[in-house]
Amino acid sequence: MMSLAVEEVSHEPLRVWREHEGRVLRLRLDRPKANILDGAMIGALDAALGGAEADAKLIAVVLDAEGPHFCFGASVEEHLPARCAAMLAALNRLILRMAAYPVPIVVAVRGQCLGGGLELAAAGHLMMVAPDATLGQPEIRLGVIAPAASVLLPGRIGRAWAEDLLFSGRGIGGDAAARIGLANATAEDPTAAALDYVAGHYLPLSPSSLRFAVRAARPDAGLRAALQAASALYLDELMKTHDANEGLQAFLAKRPAQWEAR
Repeated sequence: MMSLAVEEVSHEPLRVWREHEGRVLRLRLDRPKANILDGAMIGALDAALGGAEADAKLIAVVLDAEGPHFCFGASVEEHLPARCAAMLAALNRLILRMAAYPVPIVVAVRGQCLGGGLELAAAGHLMMVAPDATLGQPEIRLGVIAPAASVLLPGRIGRAWAEDLLFSGRGIGGDAAARIGLANATAEDPTAAALDYVAGHYLPLSPSSLRFAVRAARPDAGLRAALQAASALYLDELMKTHDANEGLQAFLAKRPAQWEAR
């Protein structure tokens, strides 16, 4: 099926364009190799999604990344006490927009997809991953937590696997991600797999009926309240501890953290 690119905008940190006569929105993180999810990236994603969601002919979004890695995670500098409240608020707005988005968001992951990068991917609907990708929530190794992942992952992969990833900070490969339901499928070229899926399964459908299907599959089950509670725990309690601040500072200084259990 022919795919014509239209309305392409190419600039850091996000590339935005349309394909299939404007029916498919393409979003590409474009600050390789890390594609850090900082305030600028979050704002660009939120604006691109917000600008397209009312388009009745839109039938899907495909989100991928330039370079060898999807995303190393959120900006550690923006996790520090002076900036973390604004960062969390912006990320929560984006997560909520994605969770309630009227058409499917299909995410294609290569390389590392960590921390805020995995939160971003998990907020989408379908995920295609390369077999050698690495997915994980390493925040606990820095002495902090992942508020959005703490809310999103249990619903996506079940509490047992979510707690495994959230409490250990370990990463898993693409094949393992597919086995536990974090990803839908593995493919050597996950972007091509995502586009083929959209072309084969979504483009023949009624755009309006698909929107009803998406709404029915993702009813509002208190996601906003859960995100607010997890963020409050992060801001009002965790970030007042020695160890959370020590972990972030140690990471930035590239030295081992000195935990004091307080």
